[in-house]
Amino acid sequence: MVSLREPHSTLSNLCVFELFVQNGFCDMELASVITTLRYANELRARDQFHWRFVSDQPGLINSAGGVSVRADPAIPDYEMADIMVVIGAKGGNAAPWLRRVRSMRRDGLPVVLLSDAASCFIRETPKIGGPVTTHWRDAVLLAESGDYPQLTTQFAASHAGITTAAGGGATAELILGVIAKILPAHEIAELCNLLLIAELRPPEHQQPRSTAENSQRLNPKILQVMHMMEENIAEPVALVDLAEEIHLSGRQLERLFNTELGTSPARFYKSLRAKRARSLLRDTRMSILDVAIATGFSSTSAMSKALRSHFGMTSSTIRAKVTDDSTAE
Repeated sequence: MVSLREPHSTLSNLCVFELFVQNGFCDMELASVITTLRYANELRARDQFHWRFVSDQPGLINSAGGVSVRADPAIPDYEMADIMVVIGAKGGNAAPWLRRVRSMRRDGLPVVLLSDAASCFIRETPKIGGPVTTHWRDAVLLAESGDYPQLTTQFAASHAGITTAAGGGATAELILGVIAKILPAHEIAELCNLLLIAELRPPEHQQPRSTAENSQRLNPKILQVMHMMEENIAEPVALVDLAEEIHLSGRQLERLFNTELGTSPARFYKSLRAKRARSLLRDTRMSILDVAIATGFSSTSAMSKALRSHFGMTSSTIRAKVTDDSTAE
């Protein structure tokens, strides 16, 4: 995990966080960082942790959810903070903050890359030499579209001064882990209470990768089938084999899904594969044929039909929309 270097990593000295933002940034991640640091200051009864916003496009920066922050210009080799945190942003330009990252690394200063920023770093730095991670959703897409042997689905992974992380709702825990290096254990426990975090999970803890892992209200047999479906997208398992795995007949499995989820197991399975296909079409450069193969469809037309049924758009429409959005930017 990130380690804050001396002299600022002492209980009495100021620690400055630089938060790099771009248009479309994740407001949840930004709020999690700021709230965690603000609560720490309140607990310590002094402003030990400061933060500032920087961007390659200084001025008002808008989040994906409509929140705006005013950012200063990020200039390589100028006014480096104690730690740099790049907030995830869909479709952001990695080049400006990557230059800043190189400056931080040269000076031995730690960097944290959250969700989309971590994904960009992994794509742009093929020879990383150590473990990396990102949000499990993007990890799946990266694994489908390229060869990333160091990619994990941990909450966070650190190598050579750079921490890649899942971000999202786990951001507060990550920042707690960062400042845990310089605060007493009892204050970290108090911060967990303030943030309503029941347990501070270690960075190597695996992310929950499926709905089945996070649902507490469904029948255990349903959860088991959902997990098998989510783990077998490219090569779908026959429904009769899924039913046999949980010691039910095909008809019993149908009734169970209709009672619990209001849909059939076949329709639910196809929706999972359609969602994965849409993600691959939007977020990777895989050909439409390769996407169909990766999501278990017998043909591109079968995939397109499923996408039209679930999302009202064909494969070509989804891919064309991505191209149009990129051109507009």
